Amino acid sequence: KPYKDKRDIDETPEPEGTMSESPGLPVFVIQKHDARNLHYDLRLESEGVMKSWAVPKGPSMDPKVKRLAVPTEDHPMSYNDFEGVIPEGNYGAGTVIVWDRGTFQNAKGEDESFAQNLDEGHATVQLNGEKLWGKFALIRTKRGGTRSQWLFFKMKDEHAVAGSDSLSEKPDSVKTGRSLFQVAEEGDSSDMADFQ
Repeated sequence: KPYKDKRDIDETPEPEGTMSESPGLPVFVIQKHDARNLHYDLRLESEGVMKSWAVPKGPSMDPKVKRLAVPTEDHPMSYNDFEGVIPEGNYGAGTVIVWDRGTFQNAKGEDESFAQNLDEGHATVQLNGEKLWGKFALIRTKRGGTRSQWLFFKMKDEHAVAGSDSLSEKPDSVKTGRSLFQVAEEGDSSDMADFQ
C-alpha cells in the first residue's frame, strides 16, 4: 500500500507528505525505529520520493558485515526530519529518531540513473552522512514484490572500519542529540531547534 493509505494523519504526528526533490545532491536518511522490533529505516531520494528499506540489524561500516534490507513503501521527502512517537494502534507505532542523514551520489557515475540501478537490483552509492561515509552497495537478492529482499553493506574504501559498531558507539539522534528513550519520554521534536 502507498504511504498515505497506511496512515491516519489525524491520529499520528507523521507528515502527510507530498512529492518534491531536494535542490542539490540527493539526500538520504536513516531513522532508528523502535516499533514491534527495533530496526533502522534506510531512505534514499529517487525521483521525488524516498525509496525505503527496513534494515533489521542496522548499517555497519565494516565491509564484512552484510545486512538484510526489506523494501517498504516510498516515503515523502517531508518524512526525512520526522522524529517522534507514532501512537499505539497506528501503522509503525513506536518511537523514531533521525539516526543519520546527509547527501549521496550514485557511485556508478552521473551517466547512470540511480532509479534505473534500483530497478535492475544493484545500486552503489557514496554516502556523505554524519555517521556513515563512503561507498555502500544495495543489491536485490530475491524478487517478489513485498517479499523482495536486498543486502545493504559497506564496500571496501578508505572509510571502511573493520569491527566497527556504529550502532552502539553512536546510538543517538543526529537531529537533536536525543536517545530513543528521551524521544519516547519527551515526544515530538518538531518544536525543538536542531542542536546542529
